[in-house]
Amino acid sequence: MTRQLFGTDGVRGRAGDFLTAELAMRLAGAAVALAPEEHPQVLIVRDTRESGEMLEAAIAAGVAAAGGDALLAGVLPTPAAPLLVRRGGLSLAAVISASHNPYEDNGIKLFGADGFKLGDDDEHAIEAQLDAPAHNPARPGRVRRLSGALEDYLSELHARFAGLELTGRRILLDCANGATYRAAPELFRRLGAEVDVLADEPDGRNINDGCGSTHLGQIQARMAEGRHDLGFAFDGDGDRVLALDAAGSIVDGDELVALAALHLRDRGLLDGGGVAVTVMTNYGFHVAMGEAGIEVATTAVGDRYVLDELRRRGWALGGEQSGHIINLAVGPSGDGIASALLTLEALGDRDLRERGAMHKLPQRLVNIRARERAGLLAALERAAVRDAIATAADGLRGRGRVLVRPSGTEPLIRVMVEAPSEQETDEVCAALTLAVEQALAG
Repeated sequence: MTRQLFGTDGVRGRAGDFLTAELAMRLAGAAVALAPEEHPQVLIVRDTRESGEMLEAAIAAGVAAAGGDALLAGVLPTPAAPLLVRRGGLSLAAVISASHNPYEDNGIKLFGADGFKLGDDDEHAIEAQLDAPAHNPARPGRVRRLSGALEDYLSELHARFAGLELTGRRILLDCANGATYRAAPELFRRLGAEVDVLADEPDGRNINDGCGSTHLGQIQARMAEGRHDLGFAFDGDGDRVLALDAAGSIVDGDELVALAALHLRDRGLLDGGGVAVTVMTNYGFHVAMGEAGIEVATTAVGDRYVLDELRRRGWALGGEQSGHIINLAVGPSGDGIASALLTLEALGDRDLRERGAMHKLPQRLVNIRARERAGLLAALERAAVRDAIATAADGLRGRGRVLVRPSGTEPLIRVMVEAPSEQETDEVCAALTLAVEQALAG
């Protein structure tokens, strides 16, 4: 039986519908059966969704039934899992989270003993193992609570940023009613900051609900009151962060990566002298890095592609516009708290409004819906569309860029334009959008 359970970020879907307790138990059992150890030690971490406890119990049962020991760490940010796996010499980690999705969804991400998410081959092997007879070991494993997991995670980050002095900094945090609600405020306070917190009262259903890095209205309004120096908004599982300056202006992942790259280069800590970003990264980032002599590698959209490129090149820093920033010197996955602290380290005594790492070009993104996915590629192959793209690209060469691509998940064509002025950006985007719409209609 052929399955395609794993997407670009684990297995994700509606909890209790697609992602059932039975599926979670079988996935865990299959992963343990394929582990090289006789009695694998498996860490289990979850976010604050109400379905998390159900899936935690199911995964623990699957691990133990297959002969592994399940270590329940409770609610922790996703990036805590790979750090704790490495710290404890564990075999696997399972993170139960659907990141920035609404509470009805949930997901399972699997990390190996090296702290990195399992690769495609491992995921395919797990899916294939689901159809094999159940692995019945000579003895079942155990399930136990892992005490001190939060403190171990905080200790890892505190050790990296021990030299960061935040005394006198007034910082506002939006924890998305998610996995950072305890960890982020505690660590910022340990480093001396004066901290106020939004969305730190999870009830199982309010994760990402009008808060966090995908819903910035609440934290923007509070920042506009003028009582804080800067703010940070995390997503539900804590692997992303966006920043806000004292006026409430949003500082996205492109600017945060640029700021970090210049800072690490100046300290001689930018491994390999390069940084990896995606095709969505603002053209102004490329200009700024070129002027700074920092090489840039561009990947497809998705943090796993950024991570693959970093590992291939031996680099340490990369990220996405969404605020998913990877610094392999800290850990093998995106970490919103670590990224926020790196931002503060890079700023030093400066205000976030004085960051000056890059000049961000105006950007327009339009999603054009088709009746069916089959027509997307045909529309993009129309001569009129190709000519419109070529004309726009030639006109912006050296000053901006255009990107026209089909969505990987929906019947959409995405048109993105970046140009030096708002007016030119709008005009070029309108021309391309018209060409694509006519091709789809015709």
